[in-house]
Amino acid sequence: MVKRTMLTTSSRGLLEDSFPYRLYQKAKRVGTWNPADIDLSQDQKDWKNMGQEQQEDILRLISQFQAGEEAVTLDLLPLIMAIAKEGRLEEEMFLTTFLYEEAKHTEFFRLVLNAIGERGDLSHFHTETYKKVFYEILPTTMARLETDQSPEAIAEASVVYNMFVEGVLAETGYYSFYAALETAGIMPGLLEGIGNLKRDESRHIGYGTFLLQRLICEHPNLYELITAKMGELAPLAILLNQEGTKGREMTSFGGNPDEVMNFTMKQLAVRMEVLARAQGKKIEEIYRVTEKEMGVI
Repeated sequence: MVKRTMLTTSSRGLLEDSFPYRLYQKAKRVGTWNPADIDLSQDQKDWKNMGQEQQEDILRLISQFQAGEEAVTLDLLPLIMAIAKEGRLEEEMFLTTFLYEEAKHTEFFRLVLNAIGERGDLSHFHTETYKKVFYEILPTTMARLETDQSPEAIAEASVVYNMFVEGVLAETGYYSFYAALETAGIMPGLLEGIGNLKRDESRHIGYGTFLLQRLICEHPNLYELITAKMGELAPLAILLNQEGTKGREMTSFGGNPDEVMNFTMKQLAVRMEVLARAQGKKIEEIYRVTEKEMGVI
């Protein structure tokens, strides 16, 4: 058995100025919203007044978010265990808030579906590309950490979970929700929840960026693995967009599908740019990074 050292009663204490600990503090301050407190009464009325094509477009988004939030809730534990085994206390402290928030996101979308009366099977909105990501790649990559806690395995897990699923796919989904509903001035409860989710996810993506930057700093050769994995995943984001728009020149809310695609491509570029900054940095710089630099809101 490995001899344990209790950090908080040692001269080390807690690394209170480290980025993960600051994320933990921020999560306690602003991440305590309750999905059950959001008023969805206007959303119910707006839903009934929407056209069938509009309902289908929004239902597709909600159903994909609902299943996606369920998946990331189920799949996060192996990463928490891997970080805990390394004794990275401040990171694990933040990850406890991370899992709690993913569970709330799962609850929120189910409450929305209940409010608008959609209690049937929505799995037909899960396209082949969607299933490839959430039914195969995400669970397989995260489950690998149960037996393999190597830097390579942790880096791949964070790329799939934080950079791609959260940093590209979810961010594109938020953009699509706002482009449709905010412009139309409808479903304020759903938009309120989306705003809360976006704030939570900015911390999750910020942590993932920190984790990958730390790994790149500690193991410079991992940068090539990380860029290769992002390159492998990028076409799936494009396919998901194409499956959602079905070749239409205009969305049911009057938007341009090309703008959503452009947003996706921008997110892919932004994620790689922020990871590239880790090259040549000292580990002390990684731990002192600011929330603004990591895009945390």
